[in-house]
Amino acid sequence: MNEHAFSAEERAAVYRAIAERRDMRHFCGGEVAPELLARLLEAAHQAPSVGLMQPWRFIRITRPALREDIYQLVEAERQLTAEALGERSDAFMRLKVEGIRDCAELLVAALMDGREAHVFGRRTLPEMDMASLACAIQNLWLAARAEGLGMGWVSLFDPRALAELLAMPSGSKPLAVLCLGPVQAFYPVPMLVQEGWAEARPLNELLFQDQWGRK
Repeated sequence: MNEHAFSAEERAAVYRAIAERRDMRHFCGGEVAPELLARLLEAAHQAPSVGLMQPWRFIRITRPALREDIYQLVEAERQLTAEALGERSDAFMRLKVEGIRDCAELLVAALMDGREAHVFGRRTLPEMDMASLACAIQNLWLAARAEGLGMGWVSLFDPRALAELLAMPSGSKPLAVLCLGPVQAFYPVPMLVQEGWAEARPLNELLFQDQWGRK
């Protein structure tokens, strides 16, 4: 037994949160207590980041009119995405792709401005700032699932339009609209699998040894 390992019960809880995390689209209103929201955001803030640059910025949306404006941006992109999908357009339009109007809390996760000044870990891989923000979002997602709250990541929006709507500084970039809050139930499998849109691929198809494509 590794002396640094969690107990069996604690390990099981970690793996359960990972396995049961879902990209939620169906919410039932309600609220997220301020102390719980603070705890979730602190979990996000504890994510790893390249060069400890902590590029994440979170904007909590509290004004109903602003929430509606964000919804309209997402709806506009949903229509454009449907057009781009061609023969799958009708099937896509039947999918529920966001819960902006129904979730208890709405957050926008963004990359900071001035990122070009951070060279450590980014000289050859500048996109590591995006990877760092993704880690923060995943921390928030797993913590929310452990707390019994649903979360959905919405990426259907024009980032320039959303940045302008939120008065974000030049060089910053919104990466995710996050719907957070109570749900009636969690999907038993990812929603896109449940709706027949896609099938998850098994790990053995995506794991190589020593060189690309070698199983």
